[in-house]
Amino acid sequence: MTSIVSGRRRLVSVLAPLGVAAVVSGAALYVRAVDPNEPGHYPGCPFLALTGLLCPGCGGLRAVHALGHGDVAAALGLNALVVLLVPVAGFLWVRWFAQAWRGRPMRPVAPGPRWLYGFLAAGVVFWIVRNMPFGQLLAP
Repeated sequence: MTSIVSGRRRLVSVLAPLGVAAVVSGAALYVRAVDPNEPGHYPGCPFLALTGLLCPGCGGLRAVHALGHGDVAAALGLNALVVLLVPVAGFLWVRWFAQAWRGRPMRPVAPGPRWLYGFLAAGVVFWIVRNMPFGQLLAP
């Protein structure tokens, strides 16, 4: 009887990570199937439309589409930041699932201010450099 209760608790505890995985997988499969390179399928970037400059996410859908087709080189050329964040997100999801499977709450590991400022600075530098003439390698 105890194993049935513990099995139910385990199932309930992993529902949230499995739900997130289902939603993200569904979105990724949709982007894989519906090519963002063809106009009219997705809305455009409002920042690009207003300023004519690329935001850090510009090219992200096309990068996910390329990753869905196994073309990592093309994905890196479209948005290197998104491609580099995919394994990080995967690691965090696996960690969350493992903690839920063990019945432990996911304790967020808050990075120190240096890490947060470093990540923010890297995002801002990526944003600026991809809009400069010498940073065309980072532009989609």
